[in-house]
Amino acid sequence: MMISTKGRYALRVMVDLAEHADGGYLAMREVAKRQEISLKYLERILPLLVDGGLVEGLRGKGGGYRLTRSPEEYPLGEILRKAEGSLSPVACLDPCASSCHRSADCPTLPLWQDLERLIDEYLDGKTLADLITPRP
Repeated sequence: MMISTKGRYALRVMVDLAEHADGGYLAMREVAKRQEISLKYLERILPLLVDGGLVEGLRGKGGGYRLTRSPEEYPLGEILRKAEGSLSPVACLDPCASSCHRSADCPTLPLWQDLERLIDEYLDGKTLADLITPRP
């Protein structure tokens, strides 16, 4: 499994929104500048986060994006799944994959299932709050 740029950037955006939260909306231009991510690329990631209910957006003057809940309530696995679609280590475990005709006889399937469980437990055991840098 390799987390793509989309997943890594989604985490960075969420951390930035959490670190700079003051109850208001943050302009994506500011987030893009602080995170050194192209605004155009962020415009492809944000709809995934909005559709997933992780952030909410407001158009117009004073608009932007903000978190929908506190950082402690965001498991990192949830954020990555919204951005990546799946965290499965192999295609046959992907929720969208058709069932494999070899799964009943596959000697490696238990290995991949255990790895997927470990990945899920680890990423769902960490929250956005764990990534926030405390302010002095």
